[in-house]
Amino acid sequence: MQMKIYSINKGVNRSIVFKGLVAQYIWYMGAGMFVLLLLYAALYVAGVNTFISLAITVCLGAAMIMWIYHLSSSYGEHGLTKALARRSIPKVVKSQSRGLFRAKAAKGNKVAKAIKITSDRYGEVT
Repeated sequence: MQMKIYSINKGVNRSIVFKGLVAQYIWYMGAGMFVLLLLYAALYVAGVNTFISLAITVCLGAAMIMWIYHLSSSYGEHGLTKALARRSIPKVVKSQSRGLFRAKAAKGNKVAKAIKITSDRYGEVT
């Protein structure tokens, strides 16, 4: 029996591409397959019929594969990370007072001296 050989690297300093998956999506696929294996084992141990547990695992596996390939083609190598980072940036920064900025300008950019927060023993900021 002859072994199949899969090429993974496409060049020096380029991301790994394997069957259309780019970079971190390969790891996501591996983690998803591991979770599916654990799910099947848990269903088997719980006493669920083998065909039902197999059908559940195959359906979830197919959905996971389509979802990961969709993410890989939509966002690319670093796009998903950038999209998640963009979500965490606040749309608006509100301030109740401009005192911090005035103190910063008056003291010659000494932020440590401009911010003086003290708290009493109950944790209340004064």
